This record gives sequence, structure tokens and C-alpha cells, in this order.
Amino acid sequence: MGDEDKAIQPEGLVPPTAYLPPETQEQSVVNFKSADGNEPTKGSNLLNSREKDLQEPPCESNHLHRLRGTFACPPHGLLSRVITNVTMVVLLWAVVWSITGSECLPGGNLFGIIILFYCAIIGGKLLQLIKLPTLPPLPPLLGMLLAGFLIRNIPVVSDQVQIMHRWSSSLRNIALSILLVRAGLGLDSKALKKLKGVCVRLSMGPCLVEACTSALLAHFLMGLPWRWGFILGFVLGAVSPAVVVPSMLLLQGGGYGVEKGVPTLLMAAGSFDDILAITGFNTCLGMAFSTGSTVFNALRGVLEVVIGAATGSILGFFIQYFPSSDQDKLVWERTLLVLGFSVLAVFSSVYFGFPGSGGLCTLVMAFLAGMGWTNKKAEVEKIIAVAWDIFQPLLFGLIGTEVSISSLRPETVGLCIATLCIAVLIRILTTFLMVCFAGFNLKEKIFISFAWLPKATVQAAIGSVALDTARSHGDKQLAEYGMDVLTVAFLAILITAPIGSLLIGLLGPRLLQKAEHQNKVGEEWRRNSCTLLEGERENAECND
Repeated sequence: MGDEDKAIQPEGLVPPTAYLPPETQEQSVVNFKSADGNEPTKGSNLLNSREKDLQEPPCESNHLHRLRGTFACPPHGLLSRVITNVTMVVLLWAVVWSITGSECLPGGNLFGIIILFYCAIIGGKLLQLIKLPTLPPLPPLLGMLLAGFLIRNIPVVSDQVQIMHRWSSSLRNIALSILLVRAGLGLDSKALKKLKGVCVRLSMGPCLVEACTSALLAHFLMGLPWRWGFILGFVLGAVSPAVVVPSMLLLQGGGYGVEKGVPTLLMAAGSFDDILAITGFNTCLGMAFSTGSTVFNALRGVLEVVIGAATGSILGFFIQYFPSSDQDKLVWERTLLVLGFSVLAVFSSVYFGFPGSGGLCTLVMAFLAGMGWTNKKAEVEKIIAVAWDIFQPLLFGLIGTEVSISSLRPETVGLCIATLCIAVLIRILTTFLMVCFAGFNLKEKIFISFAWLPKATVQAAIGSVALDTARSHGDKQLAEYGMDVLTVAFLAILITAPIGSLLIGLLGPRLLQKAEHQNKVGEEWRRNSCTLLEGERENAECND
């Protein structure tokens, strides 16, 4: 642009052509130079038309566009997903029916399993739709549990959806095997070495104190023998990672308690808490179904622990080296081996009369195998997580179907709730004492105490094992004891899972200190996001 042109350009203003593409700028500049001021030029017409387009509203709204896309032919989006999912459900039933015949018709076992599986999934999805502001979502496992409970206690449905106890027990044991493998692989050897005293106290103290308290209450209030009282105690002693871990991740993402490491502490101690509860449960279970003197039963329990640990060590070192790292499909072969050995250990331990050794064997095997897999461990965990996603609805749904309203006596339910409430209260107080002298303030101690409350996954996995073992022995009295244990486990999931999740969501932002750098990063991120969105909006308008 020459000196004369610069003279007529006001200082500090940007020419309108600067917002046009380069080739349009050149054309517009030429046309402006040739204009005599009497009639609009080609360049000015282009600018006027552009300003007119920017001022006009879009012809169709985004909602109308999405609606047309949804009902397009062939269908897309939500309608396509619905048609696909319904087709897969019908196809699965049709394939199983073509192979098994009457087993897949109403009243058959496979029909009941398929209906229970899909109802549990739907129940979990529906519960996830309940979203409260500033609160974490409710755990889907609660919806799965309620779905099985409703199937069992609705008269018309319960007559058509029936599953044999043997089938139900086998499916629950498979789910228990998968859960134990995930727990073993989830242990970090480096974290074990670096554990501080507070983490050890938090993972052991509340579990053992609650187990002993529950055993006392079960013996004097519910009339259970001491062995069965401790079985019930270790069932209740475990905290649920399925509820605690997602809630801790939400708080950690918001910067709450990060400086003191509260979310990390709870997530790390949760795995060891569960392993201690499962090990204690398996030991007491072996003692409960053994015969002989008390000394012999105690030695038998120790023998089961030794057998489980030794067998798990042998299998764990075997899977470390076989298959070798140069094999094709290495991850899939390792996954099949660890799952196959875990299922075999759980079922064979019951067959040979050592029910407590199978779970410990699986834990030790998975832990040692994961130590030797290094980088491939995460890939194996992903595949096992998919297997858990399949068996989780079956596990919680089957637990729900075991509880019948007609078979529950009001006094039994009242005693179970009283035992549960007192044991949970003792657990909260014990947790508060365990985190004292660990550098936490009063608010953080209160939060940790209530965050260590939810129960779900472990209770569903081992809550029915004692009942299944009693049924296999054909003893009605032992079966009644097992039903009491299962009832308490069911009520523990139903009461503590939603309450614990809500308490974590309510107390976390109020009792935990938010990291200052997290606030600065969040504000900067929001400012950058707004700037980017505004820039994208302007670019979109220019590109149009």
C-alpha cells in the first residue's frame, strides 16, 4: 500500500480486508483502489455480502439436525444403537435356545441366567442415571443387587426365572476367582516396600477390630457359634474398592486432600484390607467345616494357609516363565493361564476339603505372576477387567436372588441390622484412632473414618460361599448359619454402599483442603478453554 493510501488509513484501525483470506484481500485491495466513490465495487460487494451472512441466523438448529440424523434411513446414532443392542439380546437367546432347547425357555436355568444378566445390567445403568449435584454417582452394583432381589421376590417373575443352586454357586465362584486375580494383580510390590505405618494400621486395624466385634455380636445377639461368628466378622471387615476408588479419583481430580495424600492412602490401603479379610474368611471357613478338637482345627487352618501360599507360589513362578516372552499372543495366553489356574484352585480346594486354601492360592499366584510380567501386566489386567464386567452383574444379581422376603424373619433382620450398625460404628471409631499421630488434622481424620465405611464387592463375593459350602454338606443347621451370614452381607451392601458413596461426596469438599496449585491450574484451564472456544467460534464463522 503506497504513502497516499497510508495517509487515508486511520491510525490504530485494522482494515476490514484483514479478516478475509489472502487471495480475497488482494482482490479487494485492487477494487478499492479503482473505486470512484459513486458505485459499489466488486470488493465492497463481497464485504457487504459477508457481513450479511454473519448477521443471518442459521437455517436449522442443532437439535433439528440431530433429530433428522437420528431418524435417517438407514438409522444412525441412538436409534441405531438401540436396534443393535436389541438384536444382540434376541440373537444371544436364539443361539442358546437352538443349542440347549428347553433349558433356554422360561423355567430353565439358562433362561434365568440370561434374564438375570440383562436385568442386572439395566439396573446398574438406571442407577447411574440418578445424578445429584456435587455428589459422585451411585455405584451401579447397587442396581444389580436390587434387580436380583426384585426378580426373586416378584411372584410372577420368580416362577419363570429360576436358577439351580448348583449353577448359581458355580457362577459366583467363577466371579470370586476373577475378583481374587484382580486383587492379586493390583498389588504393587514397590508400594509394599514403601508402605508407611499409617497405611499398615489403616489396612489391618479396622478390619480386625470389626471382625472381632461382629463375631461377639453374632454370637451373643444372633446365636451363631464362634467359628461362624468370625466368618461373619471377616465378611463384614472388608471395605469396597468398587465404591471407594471411583470416589477418591473424583476428589483427587478436584485437588481435595492431594497435599496430604488422603485419596492415595485410601486407595492403597483398600487392597490390603480386602486381602486380609479374604484370608481370614478362608481360614475360619476351613475351621468351621472341619471335625476334631479345637487344637486340630487351629492347626488345620494354619495348614490351609500354608498349602494355599505354597501352591500359589509354585503356580505364580510357573506363569512368570511359561509362556516365554517370545511367544505369539503372549498376553492372551497369560490371561487364560492365570484365570484357568484361579478357577481350578477355588473349585478343587472345595473338592479336596480345604476350602480356605483356594482363595489364598489365587491371590499369591496372581501377585507373583504380575511381578514377573512388568510391562505386560497392564494388558493382562485390561482383559481380566472385561471378564469382570461380564461376571459382575451375575455376581450381584445372584446375591440378590438368594434373599427371599418370605424366608426372612423380622427378628432376624432386626438382629442383623443391629449387628451391622454396631460393628460399623466400632469400625469408624477404630479408623479414627488408626490415623491419629499421622499428620492429619481433625477434619481429615473424620473424612477418612467415614470414607472407610462402604461395603460391596468382597461381601458379594464371599458372603454366599459359606452358604454354598453348608448346602454341599447337606446340613440344615449349617445352612441356616450360612443364610444368616448372607443376609447380613446383603444388608451391608444395601445400606453402606449408597450411604458411604454419598458421605464421601458430601464430606470430601467440605473437610479436605483443596490444593492451591490445583485452583490456579483449574482457573488457567478454564480461561484457556474459554479463549479456545471463542477462537473456534470465530474461525467457524469465518470458514462458513
